[in-house]
Amino acid sequence: MTSSPTPSSHPSTQPFPSGTGRYAPSPSGDLHLGNLRTAILAWAMARRGGKPFYLRVEDLDRVRPGAAERQIADLAALGLDWDASPGASTERIETGRVEGAEGTESKEAGVLYQSTRLAAYEQAVQQLREANLVYECFCTRREIQEASSAPHGAPGAYPGTCRELTEAQREERRTQRPPALRLRAECTSYTVQDDFYGAYMGLVDDFVLVRNDGTYAYNLTSVVDDAFVGVEQIVRGDDLLPSAPRQSYLAQLLGVVQPRYAHVPLALNTEGKRLAKRDGAVTLPQLREAGVEVPTIWGGLPLLFRCITWMVLPIRWMFRCLMRRRFWSVLTRLVWLLSRGS
Repeated sequence: MTSSPTPSSHPSTQPFPSGTGRYAPSPSGDLHLGNLRTAILAWAMARRGGKPFYLRVEDLDRVRPGAAERQIADLAALGLDWDASPGASTERIETGRVEGAEGTESKEAGVLYQSTRLAAYEQAVQQLREANLVYECFCTRREIQEASSAPHGAPGAYPGTCRELTEAQREERRTQRPPALRLRAECTSYTVQDDFYGAYMGLVDDFVLVRNDGTYAYNLTSVVDDAFVGVEQIVRGDDLLPSAPRQSYLAQLLGVVQPRYAHVPLALNTEGKRLAKRDGAVTLPQLREAGVEVPTIWGGLPLLFRCITWMVLPIRWMFRCLMRRRFWSVLTRLVWLLSRGS
């Protein structure tokens, strides 16, 4: 049974602990203001305690040429800095020309790219396989949806259709469809501690480790990479809160440290819906085109949200306030209403 993701009604007045942090965008397009706000919060939480902060590019799928370079440039434009990640190249690497664009695509020095970490993911899968915690799954997405929506089915959970197939059945199905690899979970729920939501118990099913096209799945790669660089605190959007129990459970199985979580509200438009391209100027390039200057974070950070009017919160004042948990709790729970104009 999954608990409702409701922020704790009794936040502590003690400051949040600071831990080694990271920001890990997927290069599927430009970062919008909601993404950038989450990056700033993750960076601030690490830096206020003098902790390392790393940047990781999750470039295993849905990669748009040139997107990673633009995302990194936007983060730098806001004044965010990051430490050289363990395992990252110490020099900028040109990887080839970007189709339809000028210049070449590259991998930035000090940034960890998941496309360079395939051996580590395979090693983790092998560790789980040796513990008899991996099995092949031949189900289609439609079959899984139909099974989970059936009476007595857990919505969104894999029902275990392929969990106990015989070797003969697996051999037959391999001729029809390449298998995905799933975790043979030994529990159905797991509880994590979130800095804003408190104790959160979420569903743990036999989730995918490797997709049937050979791509390593998010729940696996994020756990492996966070452990590799020593992440202690994960700050991200609360749409990912339901995935935290799965990831924390997997970390336990792999014998790595389970980080703390801090899931913050998503940026919403004036209709209360998730911020999207249709909401107008929502990326830094779009704001620049609209004539909006984007100051660096050290000069004064504009946290744009519209309740009654636009407000500007200087970064140095924000840093002083971040030392107090009460302010941090209020700040991160604000509904970040972004509109087309002022």
